[in-house]
Amino acid sequence: MLLYLLRRVLAAIPVMGVVALFVFLLLRLTPGDPAAILAGDNASPEQLERIRASLGLNLPLYTQFFAWIGKLMHGDLGVSLISQVPVLKMIGQRVEPTIAIAVSTIVLAIVVAVPLGVIAAWKHGSLIDRFVMGLSVVGFSVPVFVIGYVLIQMFAIELRWLPVQGYRSIYNGFGPFFERLILPTLTLSFIYIALIARMTRAAMLDVLGEDYIRTARAKGIAEPGVLLRHALRNAAVPVITVIGTGFALLISGVVVTESVFNLPGVGRLTVDAVLARDYPVIQAMILLTSGIYVAVNLLIDVAYTLLDPRIRY
Repeated sequence: MLLYLLRRVLAAIPVMGVVALFVFLLLRLTPGDPAAILAGDNASPEQLERIRASLGLNLPLYTQFFAWIGKLMHGDLGVSLISQVPVLKMIGQRVEPTIAIAVSTIVLAIVVAVPLGVIAAWKHGSLIDRFVMGLSVVGFSVPVFVIGYVLIQMFAIELRWLPVQGYRSIYNGFGPFFERLILPTLTLSFIYIALIARMTRAAMLDVLGEDYIRTARAKGIAEPGVLLRHALRNAAVPVITVIGTGFALLISGVVVTESVFNLPGVGRLTVDAVLARDYPVIQAMILLTSGIYVAVNLLIDVAYTLLDPRIRY
């Protein structure tokens, strides 16, 4: 297992290197001048040149790239061009809401969707199966912001059970933290419940027709044992892939949901940085997102090896 993990980690290093090079060149070669944004509309050419020199933008691209990589190696993501705050500090201030929503959403989706998918496959063609498939279609079809506004109207405005918007840190009390987490979690979980339930159903249908399932039933194993211990274990590989990819999407920031519920997450931080052409923040967020995807894929590969003995370490 350790050798396998080492190979996967070493394979991820050139991937992140290519991503870093692509991000650096993409941002440097696109139209726009961060010096002009910082100086304002009435800045003189001399002022613009001084700002470019202070930011190192007048240096050759390769010099800028290697200087940036050197800082990354020391954990320095740079300083925001707009707020003059270290980028690492800005991400640290925004990451808690995104992580909280991502974890709560994926946990709720797994708890609800996996049993629904298993039951739908078990009762293939029944009313339960049709209900699950209909729920999946609705989850895929309705936009996230529509679900968010409907939940706000129902539970926050009419029933007055939950706050409309905002976020409270868990350090300010679990109660305020939890009640502000409910509506965003329910909003995001719709699409992930639909996705995971549909994938679980499809994977279970493929497995339930295998010979070893018939053999397990012929041995007198109870149906829950057949479904959970034999079928679900072998159907889990594509389901884990969907769950891992979904979690990476969530943790990298869901901009629409954060905007609807006024959440200060990393998604909104990325959008604000793009609009302001804040190069250090954009670079850091893209690298962070890429790193999350690489880490999630590494965990998925590890799960494959645990579930499928045919995969060699």
